[in-house]
Amino acid sequence: MKLAAKLTITLVLGIVAVMGIYAWVQIASEVVLSEGDARRARRNGLAWLGTIESVWAREGEARARELIELSGRRVGRPELTLRIVSFDSVRPDLSADDIRVLETGEVVRRAVRDDEGRDWLHGWVAIKTAAHPMAIELVEPLDEKQTFVRMSHMAIVGATIGIIAVCALLATILQIRLVGRPLALLRHKARRAGAGDFSEPLLLRQRDEMGDLAAEVNAMCDRIADANRRVAEETAARVAALEQLRHAERLATVGQLAAGVAHELGTPLNVVSARAELLVTGAPSPADAAANGRIILEQADRMTAIIHQLLDFSRRRGPKMGLANLEQIVTRTLNLVSPAAERAKVRLECTASGPVFGRLDQSQIQQVLANVFMNGIQAMPDGGTLRVSVGARRARPPGENRAVESDYVCVTVEDDGRGIAREDLARVFEPFFTTKRVGEGTGLGLAVAHGIVAEHGGWIEAESEVGKGSRFSIFLPRPAEPAEAAS
Repeated sequence: MKLAAKLTITLVLGIVAVMGIYAWVQIASEVVLSEGDARRARRNGLAWLGTIESVWAREGEARARELIELSGRRVGRPELTLRIVSFDSVRPDLSADDIRVLETGEVVRRAVRDDEGRDWLHGWVAIKTAAHPMAIELVEPLDEKQTFVRMSHMAIVGATIGIIAVCALLATILQIRLVGRPLALLRHKARRAGAGDFSEPLLLRQRDEMGDLAAEVNAMCDRIADANRRVAEETAARVAALEQLRHAERLATVGQLAAGVAHELGTPLNVVSARAELLVTGAPSPADAAANGRIILEQADRMTAIIHQLLDFSRRRGPKMGLANLEQIVTRTLNLVSPAAERAKVRLECTASGPVFGRLDQSQIQQVLANVFMNGIQAMPDGGTLRVSVGARRARPPGENRAVESDYVCVTVEDDGRGIAREDLARVFEPFFTTKRVGEGTGLGLAVAHGIVAEHGGWIEAESEVGKGSRFSIFLPRPAEPAEAAS
């Protein structure tokens, strides 16, 4: 039920209650007045009875009857009857209590309805000076009194209905105009604000609480719009800074790989140089010249692939989510870090159960893998084995008590390095925290990797024991139907 209807109903019920109380008081007043009239009539009747009794005692019964008859004619109401009757004639119409009251000299009154449905008032009073028990009987119709009472009640009911109708109409009009319409505009404004539209202000010309509320709503929407603009600008700046930080970390990883790439390019360059000297210094046969040319081309393609691989990794790209085979990304990243691994005398091992698909940004995930792989390689300065496995696992996100187990794709990286102390393990994902020597790392690699994985809806678990190595498990959400997506 709408507020205007509730207010109207409440007002009408209040008016009904007030008019009901007024009607009750009015009727009670009429009853009091009627009882007062009855008492005055009784006193007048008793005084007039004394006159009759005095005439009866001095001049006899005939004179008393003549006086009563004359009094009845002077009243001017033909339907009123005033006469002298004996107790024996009225005894059947009265009860024993009425007879005793009558014998004490009090007035006995009774309302009687005749065969035609008319109500009459019968009254009796005893004549004490009569030789035999006699009484004066008064019979008058109650039509006029009943008509008066009925008209009074109808006037009260009519006035009540009229007041209720007028007040209800006025209340409805005022509440629709002053409450219903402003609330509808406020509701529409709230819906638009909830949808993010703060453009059009709410215009209410009322100079009351509704107008003040509309002004406050407009001011609130303006403040929210300004706050949204500031948040959008700050978010854009934060995203740009974060992307800049990630790119800087990517370039730092490229710098770490540069020495290995230079070493990787040395062998094909020596082969190209030697074959070129053979072509320049001697006069080879066409077959030897063709063979040397093919070798030079093969080595050039190999060098080009190495350089492209490094350039692709270092190039800045915008985020681009899509379905990708995580096994291929792992293989490509291992090829990228293989020169650094060979230089550090670290053997790379990779096991996979088959194609494992995930919805991810390939460039960002490759950066995550490169950071984790390089950390593992640097953790083994005396050489060792870096074991990488790719597969699907059921897991529960950490730190969520109500989380349920779901399917995830997981890349596990294990090394035989120095390990991480227990007190440092909880801080490995903090920015600028590092256990490496000065010049070996920035302390941003794992922090950036953790942020990227969290943005993908996953997490990284770290386990380590000093002197035995470390294990990093990278969990990423798995698509609901990877098989269909792959096709």
